[in-house]
Amino acid sequence: MKKYLLLFILSISIKFSIAQFSGQLLESTKYNAAKVVDPDYGITMYEKLNFQTGGDSVRNDKKGYACQGWIQDIYESGKIIHKGFYEDGYLKIYKNFFENGNVEREFKVTDLKRCHMQIYYPDGKIKSDITYYEGSPQIWTDYYANGQIEYTEENTKSMEYLIQRKSYLEDGKPQELFELIDPKRKIYSKKEYYENGSIKAEGTMKFSKAMIDYQKDGDWIVYDEKGNPSKEKWVNGEEQKAE
Repeated sequence: MKKYLLLFILSISIKFSIAQFSGQLLESTKYNAAKVVDPDYGITMYEKLNFQTGGDSVRNDKKGYACQGWIQDIYESGKIIHKGFYEDGYLKIYKNFFENGNVEREFKVTDLKRCHMQIYYPDGKIKSDITYYEGSPQIWTDYYANGQIEYTEENTKSMEYLIQRKSYLEDGKPQELFELIDPKRKIYSKKEYYENGSIKAEGTMKFSKAMIDYQKDGDWIVYDEKGNPSKEKWVNGEEQKAE
């Protein structure tokens, strides 16, 4: 079965390359750019057709049948907004474009279990980079418009718990750093920062499978804005008060 799936993926990739250069894509629908390009989220109307990332809708052709093969949509200006390969109405591979011609997002299958999405700003800079494993976002990184990383998260393939989660301010200063330091016991290091980049709190946490949550556990140090530290002791998410 895996052999046939792999052959299918390879055939789709070959067809995609050929279609890009042959121009054999039919125009299907025209769209008004102001109505379909969200200033914050981009072109999202096709995501409901991507079954591999949670979409549950089917695209039909003008005769009412589920779309098959390559379809191209355009803006009212004639510029391309979307090129996608459909199978039984679902999107398999596609690219969306801003009206200026830059790619807005690109989705493709990379192997039998992984697929990859990249989303861009109108000027062509990367906005989000997402790797899906068996339909779930395993690795996700968001970027500010200046190219700095805003947020990054990595999960285990089973999506049971995090490997790391980090967020940054637009100037590159860390905001929160959370990463696995003891995989066997599911112990994490966590650091929080003030906006000026100085440390706000640091300590350890652990993943509770029973609670499906991350709990403070162990010694913590909390700093005021002047850098003065105070110590805390936590056990299973509960602070231990000194007697």
